[in-house]
Amino acid sequence: MKGISPDHHHILFDDSRSKVDLNQLQTLFKATAFWAKDRSQEDLKIAIANSEPVVTVWDYDTMIGFARATSDGIYRATIWDVIIHPNYQGSGLGRKLVQTVLSHPKMCRVERVYLMTTYQQKFYEHIGFEYNSTTTMVLNNQPLEINPHQPQFINVSASKPT
Repeated sequence: MKGISPDHHHILFDDSRSKVDLNQLQTLFKATAFWAKDRSQEDLKIAIANSEPVVTVWDYDTMIGFARATSDGIYRATIWDVIIHPNYQGSGLGRKLVQTVLSHPKMCRVERVYLMTTYQQKFYEHIGFEYNSTTTMVLNNQPLEINPHQPQFINVSASKPT
């Protein structure tokens, strides 16, 4: 813990998407996450709208933490963007943030929860995550080229005769 009181009675965890302050979130990403420092508020708004749960951590009126997840509610989920402001790291808030996400109704019954991390494997191992080298693949999505020899998708419902 760097530079804050060990008394966390005033720290609040909130799972309401409407409470996310995009200005503060963008500032938090810039201070904390090299991989997300250039995200626009417009893109953050879209990501938040398509995630549940979304959990923020507050020290009074200052957002000091954030995490979000996507889930089908039963089989698979992925946790994204787990961040705690550097001044609050090492105080147990990151662990509590991940546990709050995992205990959400959209997450607590999920068979398998994934997350991606560059340097924090040990942190997540302490929470119960295991290293997995067999199931992760990535597609860097790019605009598709239309191939005239491949079938094209047709909106069937729009072309039904009446």
